[in-house]
Amino acid sequence: MGDIREFVDTSGAEPVKGFLHAAASADADCLILTHSAGANSQAPLLVAMAQAFAASGIAVLRCDLPFRQARPAGPPMRTAERDQAGLKAAAEAMRRHISPRRIYLGGHSYGGRMASMAAAKLPGLADALLLLSYPLHPPRAPQQMRTQHFPSLTTPAFFVSGARDGFGTIPEIETALQMIPARTQLMAVQSAGHELMNNRNREELPRWVVEAFRAFIGLVSIG
Repeated sequence: MGDIREFVDTSGAEPVKGFLHAAASADADCLILTHSAGANSQAPLLVAMAQAFAASGIAVLRCDLPFRQARPAGPPMRTAERDQAGLKAAAEAMRRHISPRRIYLGGHSYGGRMASMAAAKLPGLADALLLLSYPLHPPRAPQQMRTQHFPSLTTPAFFVSGARDGFGTIPEIETALQMIPARTQLMAVQSAGHELMNNRNREELPRWVVEAFRAFIGLVSIG
């Protein structure tokens, strides 16, 4: 399981609460990982990803966005600005507490969307993004695209999407990525939907994502 501890920092504009997975090196890179609209930092996908990244040498903070800190259940209600401010506060907290070489922002679905929007507004906020099941549009509503900030995104972004994701098909995401001026890459996960991790791939998926993301950010292979 590695070194995992509860993490709380209330010194910033928004409180930062979650769990910090330490890496072996004191000056390791750090990934801040957040949850979907219906989950929290204890979501199985986030826990599995955090453990795999920490084992590879990248520290991970999986944290609850401000909307989830305010409400233990239910979707976010017009809290996008606060949730993005929460990610900024989390990055600042990590720089104060563990002084990582580089910081990456990421999340599942809504969490990833908030990370990309925060990075589009603040280009120096993160060195790269890890976007799991980016919610390109609501299911059965492809006309309601959530890509308005893509042309302003100058942070390298690594997308991971299930081939059966109702929030965006692989061809739709490939087309949308052409709007982003930064370097991007899409990893398609066969036999997976929006949940991304399922009974078929739960053993391999975290390793696949870690290896592909490390290659994307220029770190040497771990295996």
